[in-house]
Amino acid sequence: MTSALPLAPVWTGAQVRAAEMPLLEAGHGPALMRRASWGLAAVVLKLLRAGSGAAARGAWDPGAQVSGARVYGARVTGLIGSGNNGGDGLWALTFLRRRGVDASAVLTRGRAHQEALQAFCDAGGRVVEEIPAQTELIIDAVLGTGFHGEFDAPQIPEGTAVVACDLPSGVDADTGEVRGSAIPADHTVTFGGLKLGLLTGDGGHLSGRIHAVDIGLREHLPTPRAQLLPEDWDPASSWTPPRSADHKYSRGAVHILAGSPQYPGAAQLTVGAALNTGVGMLTLEAPEEVRRQVLMEAPEVVGAPDYGPDGINERLKKCRAVVVGPGLGEDPAQLESASDAIRWAVHQRRPCVVDASALALVPEITLCEQVLLTPHLGEARRMAHGLGLREVEPLLSTDPAAAAEALAESAGATVLLKGATTVIAAPGGETLLHRAQTPGLATAGSGDVLSGVLGAVLATQQDELAVAEGAALAVRLHAQAAERLDPAGHGGFGASALVVGLLSGPCRGHSTDPAGAS
Repeated sequence: MTSALPLAPVWTGAQVRAAEMPLLEAGHGPALMRRASWGLAAVVLKLLRAGSGAAARGAWDPGAQVSGARVYGARVTGLIGSGNNGGDGLWALTFLRRRGVDASAVLTRGRAHQEALQAFCDAGGRVVEEIPAQTELIIDAVLGTGFHGEFDAPQIPEGTAVVACDLPSGVDADTGEVRGSAIPADHTVTFGGLKLGLLTGDGGHLSGRIHAVDIGLREHLPTPRAQLLPEDWDPASSWTPPRSADHKYSRGAVHILAGSPQYPGAAQLTVGAALNTGVGMLTLEAPEEVRRQVLMEAPEVVGAPDYGPDGINERLKKCRAVVVGPGLGEDPAQLESASDAIRWAVHQRRPCVVDASALALVPEITLCEQVLLTPHLGEARRMAHGLGLREVEPLLSTDPAAAAEALAESAGATVLLKGATTVIAAPGGETLLHRAQTPGLATAGSGDVLSGVLGAVLATQQDELAVAEGAALAVRLHAQAAERLDPAGHGGFGASALVVGLLSGPCRGHSTDPAGAS
C-alpha cells in the first residue's frame, strides 16, 4: 500500500508463527530464541535504569538516554511457562543475571525449556515457588502466541511493573480476545512483528507500551493483516496546508447536518471542531433555534437553509464533504434531511461522515466507499443487526477488526469503529488501526468533536488522502488534542475543552497567505 501516512505492518500471531516455521525446520530455533530473549532483556535493562516507577506507568521513552538507576541487585522475577515463550523468558533472565540482576523464576507448570533453565541456573538464577517480596519487575513468559484457550491469571503484586514476553498471557494473539483472565502488562516486548492481538479488543487495553524486536523474520512474513499508525506520529507531517491561490471553496467547504432541540450542544461541538481543525467554509443545516445558538459562538458559519427546486439544500451542493448525524435524536425532519444528504453525497461521490442517529439510516440507503460510518460499539451492534449480520455482533467483542471489515463489506462503505484502538476498514482495502492511550476521550460529546474533525479533514485533504487515510489522520488529531489537554491520562476535561485543544493542531503549524481570495 502506498500511503501518505507512516504506517507500520501488523500480523496475526498465526502469521508470525507460520513465518518462523521455515527457520525452525532449518534448525535456527535456538538463534531465534536468543535474539528474542536478548531484545527482551535489553528493554528490561532500560526500564530498570529508568526506575521501576516509570516502568510501571509505561512511561519509558525508548529513545531517551537513561542512567543512574539501579541495575545491579535489582529484583526481577519471571513467571515462566513450559513452552518456548518460557524459554525466551528464561534466556532473558539469564542475560539479566549476568548483568548483576537478582533474578528469580517461578515455573508455573513445574517444568520449563531445559536448555534455557540450565543456563539460568548456571548463571546463578534462583527457581522459587512464588514471587519474592520486593520484586521490582515481573517478566510474564507464561503463554505465547499459540494460546487460544481460557486462562486463570495469577495475582500480581500491586505496583510491580510487568513486562510481557511477546504478549500478555491470556490474550489471543490473533484477535485480542481474553477468555477467563489475563496478566495486564505495563510494557510488551513482541518478537518478529506487531501482532493484531496486542492492539485490538482486550489485548489493546492489556499490552501497555509495545516494543517490537526484529528477530529476522521479515522476508518470511506474508501480507500484513492490518496497518498501524504509530502512537508517536505527528500528523503535521501528513497535513497539506492551503495554497496561496486557494479561495474558501477550493480550500474545502464542509456541510454539517447536526443538532436538534433535544441535543443542541452536538451541533456546537461538531461545528467548533471543524472550524478549529481548519476549513475554507462551513455551512450548518439545523433547526432555527440550534442555528441561532451556534451563530452566537461562530458567526462565520453560514446557517440559513437555501433549498432548490429539487428539494436539496443549495449549500450542500457547494461542499467538498458532508457530516450528518450528531445530535439529531429522533427529529423526523432532521433525519429525512440526513437521508437526502447521504443519498446526494453518494450520487456525487463526495466524502460523507455518518454518525450517531444517522447510522440507523444505513440499511435503507445504497452507499459507497466515500461514505464513512463512525459507530461506537453499541451503534455497531445495532448496525450489524439492521444489516442482518448476526454473526458479526459477537465479533465486535472478540475480533473488532474482523467485525469492522464485515460491516464495511456489507454496507459498501468505509467503517470507523471507535474504541481505545480505532479500526478503520474500507471495502476491499487494507484495515488501518490507531491506538491511543487517551482515556479522557470517554466523555459525552467526544464523538461529536471527532465528527467535526473528520468533516474538516475530508473536505481539505481529499486531494492527497483516501477516505480511510483521512479518517486515520482525523482520529490522530482528535487523540493528540486529548494528549495535550491531559498528558497523564486522568480524564480531566470535557468535549468543549477538546474543541479548544484542536487549536494547536497541524493547521496552526503552517503559515498561510493572508492575501488568499475569499
